[in-house]
Amino acid sequence: MTATATARIRVRSLPLAALGTCLLSFVCFWVAQRAAHVSMLDLSVYRAEGATALAGGDLYAMRATSANLPMTYPPFAALLFTPLTLVGVPEMRTLATLLNLLLLVALAQLSLRLVVSRGPAVPRRGGAFWARPGAALWLAAVLVWCEPVWQTFRYGQINLLMAVAVLWDLTRRADSRWVGAGLGLATAVKLTPGLFVVLLFVVGVLRARGDGWTSWASWRNEWLRRGTRATMAFLLVTVVSAVVLPYDSRRFWTEMIFETGRVGRTEETANQSLSGVLARLLHTTDPGLWWVVAAAAVGVAGLAVAALAALRGDRPVAVVACAVTALLVSPISWSHHWVWCVPALVLLATRVRPRWTAGVALVFGSFALWWVPHAPAPVRLELHQNGWQMFASGLYTLLGLALLGLFAVWAARTPAGDGRVDAAPAGAVRG
Repeated sequence: MTATATARIRVRSLPLAALGTCLLSFVCFWVAQRAAHVSMLDLSVYRAEGATALAGGDLYAMRATSANLPMTYPPFAALLFTPLTLVGVPEMRTLATLLNLLLLVALAQLSLRLVVSRGPAVPRRGGAFWARPGAALWLAAVLVWCEPVWQTFRYGQINLLMAVAVLWDLTRRADSRWVGAGLGLATAVKLTPGLFVVLLFVVGVLRARGDGWTSWASWRNEWLRRGTRATMAFLLVTVVSAVVLPYDSRRFWTEMIFETGRVGRTEETANQSLSGVLARLLHTTDPGLWWVVAAAAVGVAGLAVAALAALRGDRPVAVVACAVTALLVSPISWSHHWVWCVPALVLLATRVRPRWTAGVALVFGSFALWWVPHAPAPVRLELHQNGWQMFASGLYTLLGLALLGLFAVWAARTPAGDGRVDAAPAGAVRG
């Protein structure tokens, strides 16, 4: 075969239609974001955090942008953000937008790998579409318009990076030399991914117990191995951060970690966690004990569902259930944190009727939570919402609870499996 013929075959095999559609959608999205005069406010805060770390300033006394925003992440995040100081603000915003577009495609691809390659051998809706080379591009072209993704770009947030790091880790072979690294680093930047580490240890202990403790040693138990390596990666970068930034590290781990009010107002419409819904429902800025009880109950139930799915070999349900649980029980889960709608929608699209998937997609794509009265302090219109307004402003939370209920039914009906992760499914990444 001549080189010309080979080149033609390769060109024909490229998903040109998917690539063209994705690029067109991204260009339209970029134009729409510019027309909306997005501020990328959080990205400017990240830049200020990196600059403060380089200057040896007090990270948790720092305030940035016209909104007077503080740093809320662990010190390692400030070290991670120091490269943002190397370019000007316009260039930083352009590079961040391009990076997030690439991360969205990566998240779509990893979601496909998780759902198609790591789930139980059951018939999937959509047939061969999910295995096509351009499937991730088609998904990214559509899902870029979802509200969580739009808001992530609007603020210049790192949600897509966090989700990609977690999924990249959880879709790797258990014997990969890098397994655990992505999850550990993500937890060191934002603490909420740590719930995945808890899930790994829970499943690992249950697996060891089911094997009569013969697989208790972490090097023989794939789940414990992942959890242990993720913990080691977290501790490593956290200790390094403490060496580089000792004062800020001490302040964060002894003071700032408990000051959830630094993140924002609980009752804000953008807060799509249980605490936000309860605050608006009770017309209070502090749901107090009500939230503690609700978060504990949902946290235990969500982890139980995720663990049961994992033990029965249904990795996609386990991962998405754990992500939804983390979003629900977190004191603050801004709407842009719900970029986990990408793997959730892929999972639903392969297992339920199209109209149900379309309904869930409509929730994330309609921006309905912003149709209700909302205003910053001191007005606080969220505390005066009526019934339908509270329903609309709690859609993500209500949908998350419904998904956990659905996943519980699926996990209960899935035939018992061994829950092992050492096999190399199609498309798995090799270390």
